[in-house]
Amino acid sequence: MTRRGLILFAALGIAWGIPYLFIKVAVSELDPAMVVLGRSALAAILLLPLAFFRREVATVVRRWKPMLAYTIVEIILPWYFLSSAEQHLPSSTAGLLLATVPLAGVAIAFAMGRPERLSRLNWLGLALGMLGVAALVGLDIAGSDLIAVAQMAVVVVGYALGPAILARWMSDLPGVGVVAVSLAATAVVYVPFVLLTGGWPRAWPSQAVIVSIVVLAVVCSALAFLLMVGLVAEIGPVKATAITYVNPAVAILAGALVLGERVTVWTIVGFALVLAGSYLVTRRRRAPVAVEGPEAAPAQQRRA
Repeated sequence: MTRRGLILFAALGIAWGIPYLFIKVAVSELDPAMVVLGRSALAAILLLPLAFFRREVATVVRRWKPMLAYTIVEIILPWYFLSSAEQHLPSSTAGLLLATVPLAGVAIAFAMGRPERLSRLNWLGLALGMLGVAALVGLDIAGSDLIAVAQMAVVVVGYALGPAILARWMSDLPGVGVVAVSLAATAVVYVPFVLLTGGWPRAWPSQAVIVSIVVLAVVCSALAFLLMVGLVAEIGPVKATAITYVNPAVAILAGALVLGERVTVWTIVGFALVLAGSYLVTRRRRAPVAVEGPEAAPAQQRRA
């Protein structure tokens, strides 16, 4: 890997490893819907001018049906359920559970009628990943936040389904345009949702929360996507998938150092099993490059 590639890789690993920390801070004062609205609107404001300059918006909007489906499963639903789940789960646990996206990707491929041929190593990866989730949910979380775990399951499925939609119906669309339009559409959807559900804050948020929203939008969304594009161009989509195994480690470290979240032996066991499972499931599998949600690394490019 070149020096530029190494810098891009490290920057993207951080950008897609820290959103769980900042979501945890943001939902301490804001409704989850308001968190989604704030980060999507600001990120769209930053990326839309670039997409218009590159004349990508019209091209993306013409493919509005798959674009709408992608936006719903990749951003509108996952970002809300992720923010809601982090009201009850440690940020590090949320980040680690999202490392199971490659496992869900296998099930999505079967469901869409495009099953992958799995080797023995792939099947072993599935088994290890499931054991890792069992260690986290059954022993680390101890069954106390099953609703939050169910919400994370929705996020995992959404992040696995989004790239599949891109690969099947939108692989020829420009990436910046897809992300900019999807973020703008998400903001438009959440404006009435926030107003109707009473999610608009009644008091001005604290400085920590405002900074969290800005970081989520600027660093973890807009900048992270541009870093991903640069990384794929520098080292290729296959090597770029290794970012998947960095993000959870960053999430665990950030949660422990900044928020004082506990790291139990089962957190470590679950971490090792989930990442080993994800690695084996994606081993020797080649999929088209796809744009992913900011919270998880590129699943089809391996998959912040």
